[in-house]
Amino acid sequence: QVQLQESGPGLVKPSQTLSLICTVSGQSITTTHYAWSWIRQPPGQGLEWLGVIGYDESTYTRPSLKSRISMSRDTSKNHISLQLRSVTPEDTAVYYCNAERSGPWPANYWGQGTQVTVSS
Repeated sequence: QVQLQESGPGLVKPSQTLSLICTVSGQSITTTHYAWSWIRQPPGQGLEWLGVIGYDESTYTRPSLKSRISMSRDTSKNHISLQLRSVTPEDTAVYYCNAERSGPWPANYWGQGTQVTVSS
């Protein structure tokens, strides 16, 4: 069973950089067929996909955020990280880590989410 735990600051000031970590247990982030995503949900809105990093470290990010977003992984710590630069109050949301397994036994796992508020 894959378990995901998001961590990071709950409050970030405008123009600063938001950094989040998704710690993965129950599976190595380099395991074939797995992709690791960040998704957020602003208050009163639907889910918004931010980006994905694959088991082979291939990375794709939301085009509208491309200039501000970075994703990386640390295989020694088995975690995925997200950085969002120059945040504004519009980046206020619950941020989720998601794992998707493709192939003959598809599955999808979610972290519990972490609230991030951008405010001075």
